[in-house]
Amino acid sequence: MIFTIDPQKRLTISELERFLHDKEATVSLSDNARKAISACRDYLDKKLKTQTSPVYGINTGFGSLCNVIVPDSDLEQLQENLVKSHACGMGDEVPQEIVKLMLFLKIQSLSYGKSGVQLQTVEKLCDLINHKIYPVVFQQGSLGASGDLAPLAHLCLPILGLGKVNFKGSKLDTKVVYEQLGLKAMRLKSKEGLALLNGTQFMSAYGIYNLIQSHRLNKAADLITAISIDAFDARIDPFKDHLHTIRAHAGQLQTARAIRKNLDDSEIITREKQQVQDPYSFRCVPQVHGATKDTVAYVTSVFETEINSVTDNPTVFPEEDEILSGGNFHGQPLALALDFLCIAMSELASISERRIYLLISGQRNLPAFLAPNAGLNSGFMIPQYTAASIVSQSKQLCTPASADSIVSSNGQEDHVSMGANAATKCFQVVNNTEKVLAIELLNAAQALEFRKPLRSSTIIENVISEYRKSVHFMRDDEVLHDLMKASQKFLQEHF
Repeated sequence: MIFTIDPQKRLTISELERFLHDKEATVSLSDNARKAISACRDYLDKKLKTQTSPVYGINTGFGSLCNVIVPDSDLEQLQENLVKSHACGMGDEVPQEIVKLMLFLKIQSLSYGKSGVQLQTVEKLCDLINHKIYPVVFQQGSLGASGDLAPLAHLCLPILGLGKVNFKGSKLDTKVVYEQLGLKAMRLKSKEGLALLNGTQFMSAYGIYNLIQSHRLNKAADLITAISIDAFDARIDPFKDHLHTIRAHAGQLQTARAIRKNLDDSEIITREKQQVQDPYSFRCVPQVHGATKDTVAYVTSVFETEINSVTDNPTVFPEEDEILSGGNFHGQPLALALDFLCIAMSELASISERRIYLLISGQRNLPAFLAPNAGLNSGFMIPQYTAASIVSQSKQLCTPASADSIVSSNGQEDHVSMGANAATKCFQVVNNTEKVLAIELLNAAQALEFRKPLRSSTIIENVISEYRKSVHFMRDDEVLHDLMKASQKFLQEHF
């Protein structure tokens, strides 16, 4: 499918999700984008011929070197030097799916015609997507304030024919790939290096990916919880609608209704219960899962604003005849939102681990550790340890990155967002949450077997039937890692 990037069309996370999952996706620029980009560059070229005063980043140095004037003859070299000098990332490689999103979002931001780049430069970024050339980018290096300088420098090195890229399953020098495909590197003009490096596309790409996964895992968590509810023989009362309409948080209502729908026509849920109340990890699911849903909704609104924005610096306004140096690259809105999302998704795993603990506790006529022959078999004793370890790690990662700032560039950049760190640790927490939910699904499916011959709901029975094609009921101890990984794979493929 061809995704047309148009500055007059609002970009949504749903469209980016379709783009991400389409392995053959290509991108093109709309006529509106081409006109806006070209008009801005034409204005900038004319402006530089008449401008006598210095313009930051165009004919000056960068950061605290902003007062160093660069001669006109060196302006192109200035931009190339910028990209090369800022390509200083460290740590693990950014996953290729997120690099793909970074490229799309950088093109989107440049398409508004406020950055002063050549049309050819934006088309070169399109070429990287269309040929499935994904630059090698590293997770560490951005302060999330002057934009994501280091990761975006690595992202844009291939425009100059530099750096390494992932191509057809191999990591190669860009020059080698260009020779294979008959592509050529290009020279940057004034302002272009700065336009490519200033921006929030690293934070934004991670944020979009985290949100896509969060939406998926919220839906999965409600269904897995419904399985656990029947497996633990819990009550339906805490999910009745009129209980939630008197405290009508949107996520709370949505969660209660999802649980009731998933348990509709269950024989287990309608039978008489011995207990008057259930523990909070069952009874308070609408309030806890619901708060996470509300957080995801808020963070989604922040990121949908961001991906429809211009975030480089300086910004060129041909209509107003101004070139303004400002701070649209500052990642504070994203950093705070990512920290919030990190906490919310960690809580989804935290309450899941508590349900796992209760399912193996030997209560409610379930065997200890869900083992048919406990003692000889340890059953599901240790997966709870694993879940607890993962949840603990996520709690540690919830320390807000946005609360920190370190002065850089000789004091010129004296307050930074640390949004990039917020983005990468949120990525880890979201992945951790998926693992914990997969362990809960494994336990809940095992426990539900002990409720037979009573049946759960049609929805749940169908899910368990499909699940059993990949993950079998465990009668005697075996290598549980394999079942846990199979459970996680099922979660990835069916939600």
